[in-house]
Amino acid sequence: MPLLHTTRPDAPHLERLFPNSAIPGGSFEVIGSHILNTNDGPQYPEAFFGEIPANLDLARPSRALVRVPPGAISSDLVLRRNGHASNPLHANIGVPMVEDLHMISNPAVDADGNLFAMVSGPRGEQTPVSIFRVARDLQVTPFARDILNVSALAFGPDGNLYASSRSEGAIYRITPEGTISTYAEGMGIATGIAFDREGNLFVGDRSGTIFKISTNETPGTTDAPISNLPPLGTAGTHEIFVFATLEPSVAFYHLCFRADGVLMVTAPTTSSNQPIYAIDPQGNTTVFYRGLGRPQGMAFDVDGNLYVAASLHGHRGIVRIWTSKETNAPEAELTVAGNDLVGLCFLDDGCCALATNTTIFHADLGIEGLPLI
Repeated sequence: MPLLHTTRPDAPHLERLFPNSAIPGGSFEVIGSHILNTNDGPQYPEAFFGEIPANLDLARPSRALVRVPPGAISSDLVLRRNGHASNPLHANIGVPMVEDLHMISNPAVDADGNLFAMVSGPRGEQTPVSIFRVARDLQVTPFARDILNVSALAFGPDGNLYASSRSEGAIYRITPEGTISTYAEGMGIATGIAFDREGNLFVGDRSGTIFKISTNETPGTTDAPISNLPPLGTAGTHEIFVFATLEPSVAFYHLCFRADGVLMVTAPTTSSNQPIYAIDPQGNTTVFYRGLGRPQGMAFDVDGNLYVAASLHGHRGIVRIWTSKETNAPEAELTVAGNDLVGLCFLDDGCCALATNTTIFHADLGIEGLPLI
């Protein structure tokens, strides 16, 4: 490799990267100067993450789009042209944790930091393993079998994992030992699920209903803890309510709760100007934010910022939405670039699990997630 010089005035100079992070397949936007030399016809630079070459999706004198190649890890991004290298900029890149999945919503994490990932499978087809467990040391083991078309995962206040089945319209409860029982039935095309702070379970039926499964019991059993409750359909147990109704989704409802008890819902369609709905504890629905393409899984951080797998202005990834102090209106920006992202969940130490259809990536985003359990 020839000696590279960075002092020439016409060498590429990099000022910043956007967004903050990416996974392989996503693109960083690079802002700088002398990126493309046009003196004697266009002279395109070469891009490298460390020593791994990367493709340019676009190159202009002051801007470039650099696609993260497979196998890249967090490293310095450098542009090289005619034997001259730019200054380096650090690129934060997620790395695969587990592959060969079929994720259609968020993964889930338990109180001990173990991650749980689904293999949903084509509708009506049973997969050999329904849910995998990924330990903190990245050891992957089968956790649950024989649940048809798992659609969403959530941990309850009892420490059990709950899973919806879109084919069976059922919610299953799975103990830490892997014992499966039916928790609720008759949920339509059951997709997203989420628990509120009181332990009520909310289920999205993509045909247009948000169900609330109340922890309240019939008289005479009010002192029984939730962990001792039998499945729905047995006398003296939970009640099911229609909590809210929305327009049907072509694919899914994704649910998560804000710290103030407001339920956030995405219902992806084919539009590029879709909303995130906010449903208050009384079931009143408003639009929290509009302007996303195919919004899917969501999670909050401790500061109240919402993160959603979606497209924003034509770029796919994780979009951060916050409320502006100046306008008191929600604003959005891409914070992780990744073409196939469908969901996420926050881990400890500022890290995050980012889910595509087939792979979960681990990324250090420096963000503390809002605890879910």
